[in-house]
Amino acid sequence: MPNHPDQPTPRRRTRADDRIAELDVSATTLLAQVEALTAERDAALARADENLQTAQRAAADYANLKRRSEADRERDLDRARESLLSRVVELADDFDLALDHLPPEARDNPWLEGIVAIDRKLRALLEREGVTPIEALGRPFDPNEHEALSHVSGSGAPEGDVVLEIRRGYLLRDRVLRPALVAVSDGSPRPN
Repeated sequence: MPNHPDQPTPRRRTRADDRIAELDVSATTLLAQVEALTAERDAALARADENLQTAQRAAADYANLKRRSEADRERDLDRARESLLSRVVELADDFDLALDHLPPEARDNPWLEGIVAIDRKLRALLEREGVTPIEALGRPFDPNEHEALSHVSGSGAPEGDVVLEIRRGYLLRDRVLRPALVAVSDGSPRPN
């Protein structure tokens, strides 16, 4: 029988229609699904928070390691620099001894002027690197900067004053690179 023109043609049932019919849209089922999805979301958020904390700890550990490594490297460089400057100071001592014991007949030699110029360059290098001599002679003994080798009687200097500098000491900026070796007055008056 043909369809009447005013009647709609019946629609064929599709797979989508079958799936919609199978869906359980009851309140109980939907509430259970919402609770399951909420629990799944909460677990995912907890894992994400845990992962964030782990990443933050790792970043902090890395920053601390980097800072410690940099500090260790700086300390090692300072030690190497200090060791090298200690050797250069020994070289300066050798120049001091050579110039102090110069024979009188060699004083006007042009070759000696070259040696003195080298000594000045060496002193300028030490100064640029922050190495300065420790002032000792005529000053009170300071165990932080001086190393006393002996006491001297009859110097007429006040007790505890440095009366003889045996070996020059040096500071590297604010630290003692090498203490001055000195002799200290015992405070007794000069003999008449």
